[in-house]
Amino acid sequence: MGDNPVVLKRSRVAVAFKSTDIDAALMAVSPIDGRYRTRTRPLAEYFSEFALIRYRVRVEVEWYLSLSENSRFDALARLPAATQKKLRAIYESFSLDDARRVKELESETNHDVKAVEYFLKERVAAVDGKLPIELVHFGCTSEDINNLAYALTLKEFSERELIPQLEESVARVAGLAHRYRSLAMLARTHGQEASPTTLGKELAIFAARLDRQLAQLRRQEYLGKCSGAVGNFNAHQFAAPEVDWIAHARAFVESLGLVWNPLTTQIESHDFMAEMFAIVERIDNILLGFCRDMWAYISIGYFSQKAVKGETGSSVMPHKVNPIDFENAEGNFGTASALLGHLAAKLPISRWQRDLSDSTALRAVGTAFGHVVVALAALGRGLGRVEVNEPRIAADLEDEEAWEVVAEGIQTLMRAHGLPRPYETLKELTRGRRVDRRVIQEFVEALPLEDRAREALRKLSPRSYGGLAAALVERYAPKSGG
Repeated sequence: MGDNPVVLKRSRVAVAFKSTDIDAALMAVSPIDGRYRTRTRPLAEYFSEFALIRYRVRVEVEWYLSLSENSRFDALARLPAATQKKLRAIYESFSLDDARRVKELESETNHDVKAVEYFLKERVAAVDGKLPIELVHFGCTSEDINNLAYALTLKEFSERELIPQLEESVARVAGLAHRYRSLAMLARTHGQEASPTTLGKELAIFAARLDRQLAQLRRQEYLGKCSGAVGNFNAHQFAAPEVDWIAHARAFVESLGLVWNPLTTQIESHDFMAEMFAIVERIDNILLGFCRDMWAYISIGYFSQKAVKGETGSSVMPHKVNPIDFENAEGNFGTASALLGHLAAKLPISRWQRDLSDSTALRAVGTAFGHVVVALAALGRGLGRVEVNEPRIAADLEDEEAWEVVAEGIQTLMRAHGLPRPYETLKELTRGRRVDRRVIQEFVEALPLEDRAREALRKLSPRSYGGLAAALVERYAPKSGG
């Protein structure tokens, strides 16, 4: 048969695709590895196929070393420090060439973890030909290696990348909250003008909500198991009954910085993943709401945006400076939440002692967190280019025809002084109409109140009617860090 032109065409595209990063971005199926590659590049250290193989190698090496440390396991003598160092160097210096070798072996075995085992046997033999290579992967099922690799991935990504980025976002929002804690502005309930608040207090709400979720994320446990094909140490106990395998497995898992799960099937139950993903999903939803509020404040002029030289806001309207960063963040937070929600619901469910549906689902974890990272970067850009428009905020408060927003305070004071039907009276005066200063002042002067109460009402205005908003920020908002 002749050459298939479609296959040839695709082959040529594939070659061109590898030539530059731009070509790679243009040909990527996922925006995480394409359009947003510059933002998500650090995630390759945790969620790429290369990273997964490296984490597996790390777990396998450490398991081998743990066996050598167990005095009751006679099959593997305690290894000299120099040998231990060389074995750890297998994963500490793991390279793309090493990963390629694993993939070559996988093409023969059609099993990714078995390929890692065979790779390690080669490397262990190269370190010292007298080392017993058949004790690599001793007693392990593939999921013993995988669950620990994923737990380490999530723990280290969270501690090194995710939490610091979230802390930076919280600090920026908290900084704005403290700076503008006394800047009075009209609140809006149901989209309508309502009792005044301060800009800082409204921002502080988001900062406090995020800070609470971050505290939960910092306390997150990352569980692991190493107990064989159905979680009972069957092979371990049969081959070496003299070893306390329960104690050994616990010590091993904890040596990795993880929390040992003693009761599992073949797989660790993934409940901790569901917990973590649910926390991050809540953080996403809080930030998504923040982005929408910022978008709305920009739309009414409470925030202005710095124009970026050379940037185009619209292909036809030259004047546009659009809130694209908050829109980008909103879209990516939503996409991440959808993925994280699915993973949190799916992963804790497995048929009987094991099915493989979790294996393929877990490969989407990096995509989910990729969208989180893209969203956080966009949020940071958005916050970096907004400026508070104090004159515009003040104009709403000083609007002579917007005094209905102080009606709440008037009717509440009337209640405190025993006047009849205060709510109903103010409702008749203000509901569904614009009320100016004159209307309020005339109403106040007609009230049968003592001088002190009347004087308080005379001083009442939308600007002064802010309650304890500034004090709430000072007392309860997270520190800005700056």
